[in-house]
Amino acid sequence: MPYGCSCSEGYEGNPYLQCRVLDIDECENRNNTCHGLTRCVNTEGSYKCELHPLQLTVLVIGLALGVLFLLIGAWWMTRLIKRRKCIQLKKKFFKRNGGLLLQQQLSSSDGSVRKTKVFSSNELEKATDFFNENRILGHGGQGTVYKGMLADGSIVAVKKSTIVDEEKLEEFINEVVILSQISHRNVVRLFGCCLETDVPLLVYEFIPNGTLSQYLHEQNDDFTLSWESRLRIASEAAGAISYLHSTASIPIYHRDIKSTNILLDEKYRAKVSDFGISRSVSIDQTHLTTKVQGTFGYLDPEYFRTSQLTEKSDVYSFGVVLVELLSGKKPIFLTHSLETMSLAEHFIELMEDGRLFDIIDAQVKGDCTEEEAIVIANLAKRCLDFNGRNRPTMREVAMELEGILLSRNGINIQQIVEVDNSSRSTSCSSFEIGIDLPLDCKPSISSGTW
Repeated sequence: MPYGCSCSEGYEGNPYLQCRVLDIDECENRNNTCHGLTRCVNTEGSYKCELHPLQLTVLVIGLALGVLFLLIGAWWMTRLIKRRKCIQLKKKFFKRNGGLLLQQQLSSSDGSVRKTKVFSSNELEKATDFFNENRILGHGGQGTVYKGMLADGSIVAVKKSTIVDEEKLEEFINEVVILSQISHRNVVRLFGCCLETDVPLLVYEFIPNGTLSQYLHEQNDDFTLSWESRLRIASEAAGAISYLHSTASIPIYHRDIKSTNILLDEKYRAKVSDFGISRSVSIDQTHLTTKVQGTFGYLDPEYFRTSQLTEKSDVYSFGVVLVELLSGKKPIFLTHSLETMSLAEHFIELMEDGRLFDIIDAQVKGDCTEEEAIVIANLAKRCLDFNGRNRPTMREVAMELEGILLSRNGINIQQIVEVDNSSRSTSCSSFEIGIDLPLDCKPSISSGTW
């Protein structure tokens, strides 16, 4: 029976003869499918296409570089987009935080405004370690204060405002403008501000020893304010407020004088701070009608009743500070019967009952003479007069306190007054200390204590 056979695909020859079937080299056939970067490799009965090792290496490197460049391009584009968004956001914050208003107010000033540096958000983030909680110095009425160190090594206090409405925004801008007008050794100096963050930032000189309130009302075994230190701090603070009222290029009413807003530097010198709700007035104005703002316990009752802010409103608040220095008590305190009591009212009651010495701080009784206590108490009482017109000016308060300090150091006040008379035609009444205080004009005060 006849049969037929043929060679398998990929082979050629005579299948009827032994060892006459041969493998076909498909790679020699130009019609094979290996093209481009691949090469043809003959196999038994077939062939395969594979990359040359060098070409494979080149391809892998090329693909890797392509992916790398693609990733770099994507990263760069993402960063560029984020940067543009960040710039737009900073512009938005700058406008929202009153940057345009600040520029307008500073440009409209009469040249009395110092150059205020505008810090970048990056500078202040680095300075405060991204506003680390460990850097918090305290919380104020208008924000939180952080300790920071600038790139040049300067130690500063960075105030992060808590602005929630347009009114508080105006307070912030107001503080920048007012502090830019002030140059006084007993007023905290403003270095600059930052408006490109979600909330505005103010950068002040760093005052290392905290507030007057801390030393008066908190237990401190390391340091106690002596009577002389208290007098000096009162004199320095009064001088600063007097400067704000009458010597600054534009009269300024602080509106929130209190012991927590009197800071103490490395030498325990007074520095008046926190001008968030202060108001500047034209020279011919005697008062401003404003929304009542201030701190309970220090608030002028006349201002509270009439909404008319005058320089005498600050005088009243300073009178409360004087009583704090004299008594060591808080402006609002609890009595033995756990009733809330106003220090100012309590002080006036004791004065009227002739019991002044019931309120004197035990820590200063050994250093404060009866005469000094009476002089300071009478000064404080005049500052706390319910009728603002009867209160002394801050210039008068500052001069009287300076006179007490000079007398304590054995300097004859009358001689100083006579020298002052020759140049300004004044007398002891030029101090305008008050008519019922003959002690105020004595050359010296007895060093005896009770």
